[in-house]
Parts: sequence; structure tokens; C-alpha cells
Amino acid sequence: MNRFTTLVRHFVKNEEAATMVEYALMLSLIAVVCIVAVTLIGTNANNIFNTIAGALPGG
Repeated sequence: MNRFTTLVRHFVKNEEAATMVEYALMLSLIAVVCIVAVTLIGTNANNIFNTIAGALPGG
């Protein structure tokens, strides 16, 4: 019986570790997507503002 409980505890601990790794991978992927999106939006906004500034008189 002691061996069985040890095996069950080991299995539960491994599942928790795997779940934490999966969450960490998802979090890093979401962070990368957010950084890329913000960078692209910033670049596009900068281009739009430069176009508008160039079209203004005296620009």
C-alpha cells in the first residue's frame, strides 16, 4: 500500500509540473504576440502621423 501511495504522489507531482510548464509556455507565447502587435501598431501609427505631418502646410 505504501508503494502505491508513493506512486500516486509522484504522478500527481509530475502532472502539476507539466501543467505549470504548459501555462508558462502559453504565457510566453501570449507575451510575444502582444509585443509584436504593439510594435506593429506603433510603427503604423508613426507612419500615419508622419504622412499627416508631411501633408500639413509648412511640413
